Amino acid sequence: MKELPSIEQLVPRHVAIIMDGNGRWAEQRGKIRTFGHKAGAEAVRRAVAFARRNGIESLTLFAFSSENWKRPATEVSVLMELFMSVLKSEVKKLNDNDIRLRIIGDKEAFSKRLQKRIYEAEEKTQNNSGLNLNIAANYGGQWDITQASRKLADRVKAGEMEPSEITEQAIAEELMMADQPLPDLLIRTGGERRISNFLLWQLAYAELYFTSTLWPDFDDAVFARAITDFAQRERRFGLTSEQLNVLMQGIETRIEE
Repeated sequence: MKELPSIEQLVPRHVAIIMDGNGRWAEQRGKIRTFGHKAGAEAVRRAVAFARRNGIESLTLFAFSSENWKRPATEVSVLMELFMSVLKSEVKKLNDNDIRLRIIGDKEAFSKRLQKRIYEAEEKTQNNSGLNLNIAANYGGQWDITQASRKLADRVKAGEMEPSEITEQAIAEELMMADQPLPDLLIRTGGERRISNFLLWQLAYAELYFTSTLWPDFDDAVFARAITDFAQRERRFGLTSEQLNVLMQGIETRIEE
């Protein structure tokens, strides 16, 4: 699953975002926390439009972690209803703009009504190819690795594979978004500097970008700054700078030929 660069990337193929700061944004304005979540939905629309315009292949947004169930029941309820509402109102726009929607996470914990809405949205957009929009809901990186491991354990138990065949690649192929490029860039808003159990396996070689901007204020200018910062970094993938320079020179020579 680990990918060496084939040519220098100025725009990441896959961007993952931890959308943090909705509650604080609302509290700063004397509003209840759920007001911030509703404002955050508009920031999602801006981020998706930016990614689509700028040739990003996949955009993964951390909407609701497996740990978020611990939040006050009223806040969780509003989040679920907001999720339902956004799915209903945005799917046509996503389809019209050639965007494929996928919900990654343990969907079994959601109500049957929400599961049905998710299934319908994914089915309607499944043939789109302009942008992969992944919404991580009831998702945790540890859960993702665990569910992949269980699938492989079941195959071993059924005699379909040997334990020695459980490799990094075998695990990677059972993870969420296995059919998409690995995230090149992780952005976290809200000022915190941790990845909070998000895409633990997939982010192994991603560049990390932290901003104090609260999620509802995340706009094209902030997104562009993150992309500019990414473009200035040297991604070595375990190599030395000298090895990377030789690799890139070889690529340039083959291109010229």
